[in-house]
Amino acid sequence: MQYKLALTAAAVAASALLAACNSSSSDSSTPSNNTNPSPTPAPQVASGTVAKLALLETTDLHTNVLSYDYFKLAEDKSFGFERVATLIAQARKDFPNTLLLDNGDTIQGTALSDYQAMVSPITCDQTLAIYKAMNAAGYEGGGIGNHEFNYGLPYLSQVTGNRFNVDGQPDPASQKTCAGPKFPQVLANVYSAKTKQPLFQPYTIINKTVTATGPDGKTVSAIVKVGIIGFTPPTILAWDKRWLDGKVYTVGVKEAAEQFIPEMRAKGADVVVVISHGGLDNSTYSPTMENGSYYLSKVAGVDAMLIGHSHQLFPDANSTVPQFNLPGVDKVKGTVNGVPTVMANYWGKNLGVIGLNLAYNNGKWSVDTSKTTVEARSTQNADKSYVAVDPSVSALIAAEHQATINYVKTPVGSTNFRMNSFFADVGDPTAIEVVNLAQADYINTYVKNNLPQYASLPVLSVSAPFKSGFGGGTDYTDVAAGNVAINNAADLYLYPNTIYAVKVSGADIKNWLETAAKRFNQIDPTKTTQQELISSFPGYNFDMFTSKDISYEIDVTKPVGSRIGNLQYKGAPISDSAQFIVATNNYRASGGGNFPGLDGSKTIFASPDANRDVLIAYIKNATNLQRSVHGSDRSWRFTKVATQGAVVFHSAQNALSVAQAAGLSNVSQLQADDGSGKALALYAIDLSK
Repeated sequence: MQYKLALTAAAVAASALLAACNSSSSDSSTPSNNTNPSPTPAPQVASGTVAKLALLETTDLHTNVLSYDYFKLAEDKSFGFERVATLIAQARKDFPNTLLLDNGDTIQGTALSDYQAMVSPITCDQTLAIYKAMNAAGYEGGGIGNHEFNYGLPYLSQVTGNRFNVDGQPDPASQKTCAGPKFPQVLANVYSAKTKQPLFQPYTIINKTVTATGPDGKTVSAIVKVGIIGFTPPTILAWDKRWLDGKVYTVGVKEAAEQFIPEMRAKGADVVVVISHGGLDNSTYSPTMENGSYYLSKVAGVDAMLIGHSHQLFPDANSTVPQFNLPGVDKVKGTVNGVPTVMANYWGKNLGVIGLNLAYNNGKWSVDTSKTTVEARSTQNADKSYVAVDPSVSALIAAEHQATINYVKTPVGSTNFRMNSFFADVGDPTAIEVVNLAQADYINTYVKNNLPQYASLPVLSVSAPFKSGFGGGTDYTDVAAGNVAINNAADLYLYPNTIYAVKVSGADIKNWLETAAKRFNQIDPTKTTQQELISSFPGYNFDMFTSKDISYEIDVTKPVGSRIGNLQYKGAPISDSAQFIVATNNYRASGGGNFPGLDGSKTIFASPDANRDVLIAYIKNATNLQRSVHGSDRSWRFTKVATQGAVVFHSAQNALSVAQAAGLSNVSQLQADDGSGKALALYAIDLSK
């Protein structure tokens, strides 16, 4: 795929046009400074005036600026901001008034984001590639997701154009205000431990000039004051503990909303839009719950919700996702407890559109929910083709894109076997073992040199198939035999985690594996109909060992919590009191994934080194990876059981030979295309073998 290296005149014009669309001013507020700029004088509006305002949402873009996979070094039309930009342009034609907002998880997620953050860090006067594109598109507000914190607070402060007042950073008065997004970003539930004030502005009120229709049928101009308020999962404190511990704290999303929304209304907000980087969960409310949007919908004064984090689509009449089938959730109309709500998938696959019908009476605007519409527009057309890209986007970041490609092509070693995660769910370790070997080698060396009190303990390692088909047939790790470059290492280890070591007992290991085994549905051997093997439990939480030293079985006929059997270390049963060191990552060691006993208290070494860098160093040292050493040790197997009907799972198409090369003789292909439209095939596994 070719990209222009210079911004053409047409691209410049297109960018300027995008930036000029739907301009508005905003009033920002923080508790420490409640003085707003003087509001824009509002045109006189007659009672009975009506207007249509479309809220446009992107979420979980994860720096997928282009429709390009830096791991495969190839175009992938199924995602990319450059395609959703086309949907934005179309929505602006469809609606007389639009307000473009982002939900967060924006600055991390691709080799491009890692390159700009860690390899060749951008300077204060430079704008992140993703923010360049968003500025050109004319965003008017945005939220902050959990992944915004992945690179640390100094970086987040810089690239968002803020000056955080937190421990470990200079006084804000001595900090430069760096380049960043040209739109306000809001976050109401994360506070500086130093100042006890919100890290970002909790909300802002946008004075939106709209085209409306007066009671006499004439077109008039009016101002609608739209308040936006943002929330992120409180679980950031565990997930990015290494960056955030002692520097920030969180409050519950419900409590923050109940504090600030009345403030917003008092300051004249006609419409209140919640930007919540979280999904829906109706379990008992907790101020630390990860997905609090369900409870935000119940806070008085909320007119609309833009949600995210879950990488799902809402509304979707056919959705089987549990969070969209809760009481009070209308997956057809797109409402949560009566509040219009949208979740626009992830990576720029969709654009969320909430068409608010506004009516002006008695001196104020109100939302007519009976006439409000909610939809999530796809970049994929009905015929499975994709909408065209907006060419101005690639032109904007051509230099950054090419620099990233050059970086990821850097060779680090070679492999004599194909490393992939197509069949990791059923036992193929080829994409997992080299990660585990690298982690174990690193931690083992560190313990011997620096932690002599633990030198007698065995060092084990766990990792997971980070890419396991969630996004379809192309969403798998796949490194071909031959040269291994940095992009391949990034494919093997997807996230910018750092390597941690935890000291755990035999009982902890069993609980760890029991939680990982949630990856599988419970299989009834007597059923004659097909049963799906894989549950909705994420692949990135399917931690597994890949070592000759440890072995165990997973009995999928048993309920969750009682599936792990024959757990042994070097041929002997592992006792509950036995002690081990396990190499993992900061996310898991600090509580990510809710694994019992892993809450940060068992960490004995929190390395500053990234798991990916440890992997690259290991491959460089090994020079040539070989299947017999680096890709064939399978620690776990399914407990053998004969089933009356087929047990099935889905994976990449035309990949049966990969399973056979890995020695999985009990896997067969049932359908070359499973009919999902996601480039997946249907496979069966014979659990009796």
